[in-house]
Amino acid sequence: MFKLSSLPIFRASGKRCLGLALAGGLTAATMAGCAPIVDTRGHMVDSDRMETVKIGQSSREQVLQSLGSPSATALFDNESWYYIGKRTETLAFFAPEVLEQQVVIIRFDNNGVVSGIDRLDKENGNEVQLVQRTTPTAGAEMTFLQQMFGNLGRFNATDNRGALPSGGIGRR
Repeated sequence: MFKLSSLPIFRASGKRCLGLALAGGLTAATMAGCAPIVDTRGHMVDSDRMETVKIGQSSREQVLQSLGSPSATALFDNESWYYIGKRTETLAFFAPEVLEQQVVIIRFDNNGVVSGIDRLDKENGNEVQLVQRTTPTAGAEMTFLQQMFGNLGRFNATDNRGALPSGGIGRR
């Protein structure tokens, strides 16, 4: 019968064995913390299920059974269904990286039959540039030091007679 105590590492002194166990546990915890987290959001349409949807043949009900409920529909009419999904990977504390992104647009004619299918992926997306302007506000602009030291001397201290510096009477 095999015993763990027959291995040289377990025949070491108690302190060394404890140190090795702690080092192994710390290494395992560190490696687990660095494992990437893959996150899927929205509705990633499977290509096998997309093959069941045929232009000019599939109805709304068939599309609903094959692909499920859409992520969004057209605003003013129900003639376009959108299936939107994104898969990201996050490593430790870094910003998420987009692995896969897709938008499937299914258009229906007036009879409720599929009239067109469009697929958009990560390469079709447009990067949105955020505006770096700030909205001006009323009042004086103060530096950090002015904000820190600006209130020195502006407190309600009473003198030894109980009078406030402004001439009022404080608590006794």
